[in-house]
Amino acid sequence: MKGIEMVFKFFERLIVGSLIIMMVVVIILSTFQLGRMLILDIFTPPNYLLEITELLDIFGFFMLILIGVELLETIRAYLDDHEVHVEIVLEVALIAVARKVVIIDVKEYSSNSLFAIAAIVFSLSAAYYLQKKARTRHKSISPVSDN
Repeated sequence: MKGIEMVFKFFERLIVGSLIIMMVVVIILSTFQLGRMLILDIFTPPNYLLEITELLDIFGFFMLILIGVELLETIRAYLDDHEVHVEIVLEVALIAVARKVVIIDVKEYSSNSLFAIAAIVFSLSAAYYLQKKARTRHKSISPVSDN
């Protein structure tokens, strides 16, 4: 059994390491693409002026890169601790929903859909707040000595 467990751990580290390398490549390429988009949008007539659609595209792409960075942090935390950190997952979800909110065209969605998005934002924010509060409380409670 010890040999199978070692093979599994090696396989897990290999896969997680591969994911980290691929995520770094994606983040670097995405950052270059964002810079390219920004430069092209700035120097396309009318120069130095960005239209609303261009701004929304840039902000949306920026948020995608932040999601990638947070996913990289999630993968790294998993590699270090062998557990998924709920706080980081909630951060990724909040950034993903915030991206949707930033680029949303309210005319395309029904009021029910907009309320649903608002409920998701509220729920994720509340979960993140409660997770942070629980983590802070857990850190502040020191074990009682039996001496």
